[in-house]
Amino acid sequence: MFDPKWIRDHPDLLDKGLARRGAPPASANLLAIDEKRREVIGKLQTLQEKRNAVSKEVGEAKKARDEARAAKLMAEVAALKNDVPALEEKQREIDKEFEDALAQIPNIPFDDVPDGKDEKDNVELRRVGEPPKLAFKPKLHFEIGEALGLMDFEAAAKLSGARFVVLKGALARLERALGQLFLDTHTGEHGYTEVNPPLLVHGDAMFGTAQLPKFMDDQFFASRQASLDEILNDRANLYEGRALHWLIPTAEVPLTNLVRESIVDESALPMRLTACTPCFRAEAGAAGKDTRGMIRQHQFIKVELVSITTPEQSNAEHERMLASAEAVLKKLGLHYRVVTLCAGDMGFAAGKTYDIEVWLPGENTFREISSCSNCGEFQARRMQARYRPKDSKQVRHVHTLNGSGVAVGRALIAVLENYQQADGSVLVPDALQPYMGGMKRIEKAK
Repeated sequence: MFDPKWIRDHPDLLDKGLARRGAPPASANLLAIDEKRREVIGKLQTLQEKRNAVSKEVGEAKKARDEARAAKLMAEVAALKNDVPALEEKQREIDKEFEDALAQIPNIPFDDVPDGKDEKDNVELRRVGEPPKLAFKPKLHFEIGEALGLMDFEAAAKLSGARFVVLKGALARLERALGQLFLDTHTGEHGYTEVNPPLLVHGDAMFGTAQLPKFMDDQFFASRQASLDEILNDRANLYEGRALHWLIPTAEVPLTNLVRESIVDESALPMRLTACTPCFRAEAGAAGKDTRGMIRQHQFIKVELVSITTPEQSNAEHERMLASAEAVLKKLGLHYRVVTLCAGDMGFAAGKTYDIEVWLPGENTFREISSCSNCGEFQARRMQARYRPKDSKQVRHVHTLNGSGVAVGRALIAVLENYQQADGSVLVPDALQPYMGGMKRIEKAK
């Protein structure tokens, strides 16, 4: 979300930034609403000033014992008072119109973000490691898992429908081991504080990190406080959080919102948080994409990294976060590449994003396994998250960053495909063996 004053001062920069994203201009509409809003505020102020002046005259008339004049002035004050509620209601309506319009506008790209329309225009920064040399045709992860008897999509479909999976035995343990390795690395080596957050959050938390209202159809909600009919009939107000709890699409939501509506001291920054949680996504726009396997699930495990910083720290913190996410892939010995997303391919709240894409031999391609974004003050303004600088009484908005450190399900996919053997077994990477009770190879369930 943007500062209205900044929009008034720099409407051209807003529209140019949106154009880089392929989005239509927004400044003219925002400025028109803002003008109406300021006009009503001005009328209210004038009315208040006039009421105060007349009230003062009432006092002077009473002091002079001019009862007729005092009565006339008191009637005028009462009339002015009656005009206030209508103007206040008008201001509330225009404020909501302005806030709703602002809430639909994405962050604008930072200056060093490459131009482009989609993923074809993303810029590769580096490749790390080498793909495995397999002397056989590599299988896809779900072919490996099903052949091992440890990955069951049919059972999951009976329980929950499409885009779910049941992992068993060594694969269930492998998923748990990956999450533990990532958490231990980020807390023990990278200075992140582990958090165990709620998986259900109010709509205002989802609004703060910009999942709502724009991406309502991609979310799952749950409520014991409202009937389904009430929910469906009031979709326009769902994100306000009065009736609903939402299942988190990523731990970014609760972790970032820990500083919502608060002022932190600069000495507490940077604040680095991590969590390993289930995540839930409706995948509303994923019809026909990755319908087989675990690439795109409604429920999955992810280790999230969140940083809360000052504006001066955020660029360096972004690079640090990226290095932290890369570190766990290096421990697993996986081949990957880092790309900078172009302006047209970035997420709604991001000002700049790095993606890490891991090599999958079964697909013979790179697939995203982590996305690290610097959101600047975009989310902080939605959350009213601020900090108090050391040498200033003036509070400022924090900068927020988030990244996958990394997606556990996709890491499991990468391990299966990169460490698969000709006999159908899967070697356990050295870094995971302590978490697997010393197990060195995953073999078919007996």
